[in-house]
Amino acid sequence: MGIGRKAAAVLWIEPMKNFKRRIYKDLGEFIADARILFSKRKDIHVLMRGELIAPAFRERIMLAVTSVNQCRYCSYAHSREALSRGISQEELSQLGQGVFAGSPPNEVPALLYAQHWAETNGSPEDILRNKVISAYGGETAALMEAAMRTIQTGNLLGNTVDYFLYRVSFGRWGR
Repeated sequence: MGIGRKAAAVLWIEPMKNFKRRIYKDLGEFIADARILFSKRKDIHVLMRGELIAPAFRERIMLAVTSVNQCRYCSYAHSREALSRGISQEELSQLGQGVFAGSPPNEVPALLYAQHWAETNGSPEDILRNKVISAYGGETAALMEAAMRTIQTGNLLGNTVDYFLYRVSFGRWGR
């Protein structure tokens, strides 16, 4: 006789009290994000080509989201990419702490929005979203949000892996 879904969820989520990073709580959350990413695949291709958003700007956005979600895998990979895109070590350190004082002033509103977007789990306040659209244009704002969704999905996947490691090692790994 198997364990019920609610009991399994409690066994999975309950010990998370000591694990402070966001994770996917169930497969349905991941599938929902994957569907959104699939629907945005054209935007993601444009984003990765660097046509409307410069690669350094894209990395700043991704690091702003990662600073909220604290995925160690994404932080490492995107820090390396940011350095290769000309972002200084000093600015990189600030981005990792969620501080944008060293970033280009014209990008700071987008970075603050990315941070808010991540803090609200992809449900930003309409007034803030409209300000970003007004400042950058609808197409660029859509590309920014595609970057945010892409990195957040990666962040939550990485953190979920760490949570699994944390659970199977009784708290010794995955911190």
